[in-house]
Amino acid sequence: MSVDKYQPHVYVLPEDDANRQLANGFLLRVDPTRQRQMQVLPVAGGWQNVLNLFISDHVVKMDRYTDRFMILLIDFDNNEDRLRTAKAAIPEGLADRVFVLGALSEPEALKAVLGPYETIGSEMANDCRDETDTTWGHDLLRHNAGELDRLRKHVRSILFDPV
Repeated sequence: MSVDKYQPHVYVLPEDDANRQLANGFLLRVDPTRQRQMQVLPVAGGWQNVLNLFISDHVVKMDRYTDRFMILLIDFDNNEDRLRTAKAAIPEGLADRVFVLGALSEPEALKAVLGPYETIGSEMANDCRDETDTTWGHDLLRHNAGELDRLRKHVRSILFDPV
């Protein structure tokens, strides 16, 4: 199902299938009346491809649709510079509407300790909605704290009814 591009909405661009499953799990917890405000895009096939696709396919459209928010869902592969590299690729005028999130290593490590991807994604959505850190506080996710705070300020009201 496509989003209504004239209403506030969120696109998620996942690096790989594991990240896609996390995003789909998140979508399962979005308020049913607001699920049309979020769309999980096709897998990009690598974190660098996420950035390339964002630049080539989404930057111009984000300029056109000012209520569009974008989540770049990547693996950090234990690379502390990955967030800085990804954020450097985001045009300054869009920086407040683009969020870079992902597992510190890779989602497979999360799955090994937290269970199926869709379950993890659902729990991440619960945390986002409830402003808690039960799942987001995990060692493999807590590095997202700054991006998560920004995301909650902008996206929470789009996807969830006020609690």
